[in-house]
Amino acid sequence: MRNNRNSLPERRWFLGLAIVGLVGAAVFIVVMILTSDSSLICPTEPIYGEMPKAQARVQEDYNPTTIQLKAILHYATSRIVPQQSLAEIKISFDVLKSMGRPCNFLVFGLGHDSLMWASLNPGGTTLFLEEDPKWVQTVLKDAPSLRAHTVRYRTRLRDADQLLLSYRSEPACGPEGAHLRDNVECELALHNLPDQVYETEWDLVMIDAPRGYFLDAPGRMAAVYSVAVMARGRKGSGVTHVFLHDVDRRVEKVYAEEFLCRKYLVRGVGRLWHFQIPPSNDSHTSQSFC
Repeated sequence: MRNNRNSLPERRWFLGLAIVGLVGAAVFIVVMILTSDSSLICPTEPIYGEMPKAQARVQEDYNPTTIQLKAILHYATSRIVPQQSLAEIKISFDVLKSMGRPCNFLVFGLGHDSLMWASLNPGGTTLFLEEDPKWVQTVLKDAPSLRAHTVRYRTRLRDADQLLLSYRSEPACGPEGAHLRDNVECELALHNLPDQVYETEWDLVMIDAPRGYFLDAPGRMAAVYSVAVMARGRKGSGVTHVFLHDVDRRVEKVYAEEFLCRKYLVRGVGRLWHFQIPPSNDSHTSQSFC
């Protein structure tokens, strides 16, 4: 009985801290959305070519006021906060704000932060790629306006070292003329993505999936490689901003240094690295990724 009485204030103290943390996270989302300038809520304009299906849904699903108010309501009433820290989120937020226009934003992973990412890119195209179809249905049940596709990965984390050693001997994996669509020869290539992924030039890419914390998980090897190919193949001007989360893990760090390149690393906070990758025709690395 004594132990129980003594533990009651501790439980109340812990609960109080948890509530403060949740309220703080909600306030952070609200402040970021409401204090962002008008450049984040510009009317949608075609970016690097027409995307009829995506543009047709902008008014219905991505009305700036609607998507931002949904995010505010969601995070203000939820006990679940985004996976990334405030400092990590702010890196991506600052880039989105600096672009001065709606962006093409590709996110590997669908989760509790997805509504936030979409709300920070109003009028733009934010697309999520997720490995678990059941999880997609769970998330979309509460946020049906989000755009998400299921991805099937061919890789396993246990094979990460072997894939890194062997990809150089496979011509289909090489940096010169590297491609993704229907590239079944290169195990690191995401060859079966929706057409929209291949046909869009992505301004920003967030890699926070698939799972990479147990040996039978897909790991992020194919995601990192494929994003490098996308960025190098960019036809429009400017760089591709790539954000890689969980760089405290060995595989993420090694693959980032092999394909995203240290020389393109512009900032790192916590477990997040931010790269600015130029098109291959703007660099002198046609013989290698780095």
